[in-house]
Amino acid sequence: MKMLITGGTVVNATGATPADVLIDGETIAAVVAPGSTLLGFDLAANVDTVVDASGKYVIPGGIDAHTHMEMPFGGTFASDTFATGTTAAAWGGTTTIVDFVVQYAGENPLAQYAAWHEKAAGNCAIDYGFHQILSDVQDSSLTAMDELVAEGVTSFKLFMAYKGVFLSDDGQIVKAMQKAADNGSLVMMHAENGSVIDLLVQQAVARGDTAPYFHGLTRPWQAEEEATHRAIMLANLTGAPLYVVHVSAKQAAEQIAQARDRGQNVFGETCPQYLYLSLEEHLGAPGFEGAKWVCSTPLRARAEHHQDHMWRSLRTNDLQIVSTDHCPFCMKGQKDMGVGDFSKIPNGIGGVEHRMDLIYQGVVTGEISLERWVELCCTTPARMFGMHGRKGVVAPGADADIVVYDPNGHTSIGLGKTHHMNMDYSAYEGFEIDGHVDTVISRGTVLVDDGEFRGRVGHGRYVKRELSQYLI
Repeated sequence: MKMLITGGTVVNATGATPADVLIDGETIAAVVAPGSTLLGFDLAANVDTVVDASGKYVIPGGIDAHTHMEMPFGGTFASDTFATGTTAAAWGGTTTIVDFVVQYAGENPLAQYAAWHEKAAGNCAIDYGFHQILSDVQDSSLTAMDELVAEGVTSFKLFMAYKGVFLSDDGQIVKAMQKAADNGSLVMMHAENGSVIDLLVQQAVARGDTAPYFHGLTRPWQAEEEATHRAIMLANLTGAPLYVVHVSAKQAAEQIAQARDRGQNVFGETCPQYLYLSLEEHLGAPGFEGAKWVCSTPLRARAEHHQDHMWRSLRTNDLQIVSTDHCPFCMKGQKDMGVGDFSKIPNGIGGVEHRMDLIYQGVVTGEISLERWVELCCTTPARMFGMHGRKGVVAPGADADIVVYDPNGHTSIGLGKTHHMNMDYSAYEGFEIDGHVDTVISRGTVLVDDGEFRGRVGHGRYVKRELSQYLI
């Protein structure tokens, strides 16, 4: 099957230019000047399908490098399955996710990796890869890291919080980082001081401060900054590259910026919730309503300008990627487990469907450039996580993962509008976006077009990733 996308403006991280895109099978065959012939052939007359992108942007398919489909957590499971979550992702212009294999203490990482393959295989509407969570770093874990790198799992997540669930002590972290420095893999870090948080939570509950608002107050920015600094120092000690996940505090972002200024391989992501949502407006909503926005790291106070600093850090490349940390839970039967005790609310926000739109709104408001939007959401995730050349770029030889985005369109976010995630609410209910995902193509197959889902669960393939292509 051959497809030609005509009349659009191709936007890569390096620039935007009017061009036509020829797709042959699952890959991009050519990017040519509008109306060009190729080897004397009229392209439009020699393809099976023509997609008219006049007045629209033609961008690489989005890559969400931080999702948790079907994740077991807090006595329940993330409400999106691989089938529902990847279908929702496709609706929003994301054509690849990198999900987390969960290993709890005592479990075999390789066995968990196999289990996640069983969950995902044949159940994804888009392509997918895996990171590996390591919760107890034993000698067997270090051996598994080498085996997993050979399988294309080239990034490992560690936690400085959640004692008894995920937390690794500094010695375990150093051992994992030493192995990563040896085998070339990337260490991802949930950077919060868990011991401090556990104490503050205990004290708040004892005082009767049990509303969702106190989830934010008991995970203060100081706990995030301290842990981020500590992770950077341990990475410096071992020579391992470090990627700090879901940065929400401006002070943590400053720690990353300082390390990068010293030439250290330290990187960071933030998420849409830390750009748009806040402690006062959302976690502080009346009654139990704030539970909708309980996630970790938490939403920060708008009065302290954390959101503004996240946008600034994205502009200056002090933070390199916007992911979602998509870990959805329904209010009824899941979030409401924490009525009367915020510490029992499952931590997580759903957003895999809305990331591309929400960050495009930053283009509209002048926070970032058009090219930077593509770089943050498509190109750098591909480079950071070993998929560059195949994903994240509109160029000959790359997978034909393409989104036709209409800057003159409009998207209203909310249940019953553009909401396809398996949730009973939207964290972004009522948001209005000055743009619209019109057509979504994955490896040459149209998944979404003209307001209809035309893909299928099972289309998605496992992406065997290489080592990071972003290291300095």
